[in-house]
Amino acid sequence: MNKLEEKLGSIFIRYFLMILGGLSGLAIFSIVFTPLTLYPSYFLLDLFFNTSLSGIVILINGIFPIEIIESCVASSAYYLLFILNLSIPNIKIKKRLTILGESFLILLIVNLLRIFFLSLLYISGSNLFDFSHRVFWYLSNIIFIAGIWFIMVKHYKLKEIPFYTDVKFLFNLLKSSKKSKSSKKNK
Repeated sequence: MNKLEEKLGSIFIRYFLMILGGLSGLAIFSIVFTPLTLYPSYFLLDLFFNTSLSGIVILINGIFPIEIIESCVASSAYYLLFILNLSIPNIKIKKRLTILGESFLILLIVNLLRIFFLSLLYISGSNLFDFSHRVFWYLSNIIFIAGIWFIMVKHYKLKEIPFYTDVKFLFNLLKSSKKSKSSKKNK
């Protein structure tokens, strides 16, 4: 297999995996990260409070229910990191999996801390709970994802630009293909 075929094959596989991840309606990410979010949240809160767990609801001190719904799990945030990772060409599989694993781990830890912090505000009856919950949901998810991605780019010295590098390669390939067809017609 020549370099061109390898590059085209890489693009096909990476974008196929991106689409496959999205076609599931994020179910893949939800199935994996719901228990990884629910149980550590429960154990963390159980260190400080009397807690019980029923399904996806953590009951604190018998009166404060914390429901870990899909948006709490942040499946779409994991999917976005997955997309960013796969949209970068020229990364060996082992390195790609390491970057993906580290990105997911950082997001998971930040998300667990977010849930813990919001739970504390809820339990204390703070007026800041609703405001903080909205800010964390709308603003911080964007900041967390961008921050995690920039950390990965810097740490792993990634030079390519998501999507752009692939599009530029395909555009140049198409352009050179048209030139070669044009030059064959002129001969």
